[in-house]
Amino acid sequence: MKSFFFLTLAVSIGMISCNGNANPDEKNAEQKKDSMQSQLSDSANIKEEEVEYTANGTKLKGYVTYDESKQGKRPIVLVVPEWWGITDYPRMRAKQLAQLGYLAMTADMYGDGKIADNPEEAQKAATPFYANPKMGKERLDAALAKAKTYPQADTTQTAAIGYCFGGSVVLNAAKLGSDLDGVVSFHGGLEGVPPRKDLLKAKILICHGGADSFVPQSQVDAFRKSMDSVGASYTFKVYPGATHAFTNPDATKKGEQFKMPIKYNAAADSASWNDMKAFFATIFH
Repeated sequence: MKSFFFLTLAVSIGMISCNGNANPDEKNAEQKKDSMQSQLSDSANIKEEEVEYTANGTKLKGYVTYDESKQGKRPIVLVVPEWWGITDYPRMRAKQLAQLGYLAMTADMYGDGKIADNPEEAQKAATPFYANPKMGKERLDAALAKAKTYPQADTTQTAAIGYCFGGSVVLNAAKLGSDLDGVVSFHGGLEGVPPRKDLLKAKILICHGGADSFVPQSQVDAFRKSMDSVGASYTFKVYPGATHAFTNPDATKKGEQFKMPIKYNAAADSASWNDMKAFFATIFH
């Protein structure tokens, strides 16, 4: 199927980034990134392991992250990257989740840990998952199965979070019946498979930028209407002034580099992370 995301992207590649008034400048984004990395470097007990696994014959390479000092089992949270692949950003988020007491796994969607260096490569890598959402579910399920093999994992409590492309992946996986307690989409696309009441097990949190030009209000309205039609349990949060990719401190630089309407928004980043933590408190016991 054709995704509105790609139609919008084709136009925006030639645009200058917009919605700048509501976001911090690139310097502040870099300072925020340095602060986040500094906090993680202070946590000597956070362990990250590269892991290999497969899905329908495709070799996948992800990372499992957890706090070695914590005793006992802990809920699993999968992290699905933006369409750039497993860069430092999703791995950093996994480490933050480990600090919160979860066993986090950064899931590989493309195979062999592939990273895209530009929007053209990223679009080529991501397009098959929009055309065939079941492939995303299969690879997410494979990551969950791998995470469940860890002795630290509480296999009865599971969730997935995703960013941009990853947000679309986790939403589709939930609607297709992945065995998760909850999913969180950060600035993800909202088009995808229609929900079915008999398949949807997960509760859903949507963290959406109010100035996200990739996800127009018509797409928001259609998503909410479809979810309401099956009585789905979901929460829809909107952060005023936030554009696409608002949680990523590198978004401002990438937006300027590739002339894309994306920017980091510190306020929306903090608010959405806190909303995620509150959401997890309701699904994990």
